[in-house]
This record gives sequence, C-alpha cells and structure tokens, in this order.
Amino acid sequence: MPEIPAIYSPRLEKTVVSAGGRLLALLLSVACLGLLVTAAQLPPSPNGMGTHTRLGLAECQFAERTGIPCPTCGMTTSFAWFARGNLAASFYVQPMGGLLAVLTVGAFWAGLYIALTGRPVHRLIRFLPGRYYVALLLSWAIFAWAWKIFIHLSGIDGWHA
Repeated sequence: MPEIPAIYSPRLEKTVVSAGGRLLALLLSVACLGLLVTAAQLPPSPNGMGTHTRLGLAECQFAERTGIPCPTCGMTTSFAWFARGNLAASFYVQPMGGLLAVLTVGAFWAGLYIALTGRPVHRLIRFLPGRYYVALLLSWAIFAWAWKIFIHLSGIDGWHA
C-alpha cells in the first residue's frame, strides 16, 4: 500500500498559542471592546456624519473644502448606530463603517477565544474567500464611498431614529 503524503495527513499534535500570542490576542480583544464601548457612548449624528466631533476631533476638511464626503466620512456615526444595534442605519450612513464594525466584533470574539483557550482560530480562516478577499474589501470600500457621496449630494444622508 502506498504511503500517504504528509500534506494529506491530519495534524496529530495540538496547536497551542504561546503566552505572548495569548497576551497579544487579549490586547486586541480589549482594544476592539474599547472601540465598541466608545461608539456606544456617542450619540450618532442625525445628518450622517460629524459624530467624531463629540470626541474633540475637528470637522472633515475634505468635506468642507470639496463639498463631498471623504472615504471615511460617516464611519464614527456608522459605528455608533451599530453599537446601538441598528444595523440598517449603520450600513445606510456608511457601508464600510458597518462592515468594519462587524469585523471589529469578530476580532473581539476571536481575540477573546484565543486568549482564554490558547487555541488558534486559523481553521476559521479557511471560510474566507481566499485570495479574493482583498479585492472584495477594496470593491466594498469604493462602493461605500460612492454611496456616501450619492446620499450626501442627494440630501438623503443621515438616519433619524
């Protein structure tokens, strides 16, 4: 009987994340949680952008000078809506912000899982669309910016609860 190549053999030893890796995963998880808690404490701007000014940040200079929103306009507002559980508002005011909020929640749980169990989540990565995920993410970012410009120039930007 021919020998099965090693590439097809199941892994016999358990993969364990080092103590440093677990600490890094915990820090990632805490950072993601901090971001979501901060978003939950910010009241979302009803006009679709400008929520970040409640953190003491300046208005978007790109939007002020050009009259159109920059690629990140509405991200903080989107996160604030997401943290309140209003996914429709989150994706409406800034689709990329909604996606990043979902990814932030995923990173929080993955980091917490690694930190607590010491087991990697690399097996979950195989469910990602492989080499196309960068192109999909870039396409989504371009769509999100185009959507934000469209709703802003059309006067339908923002979400009223």
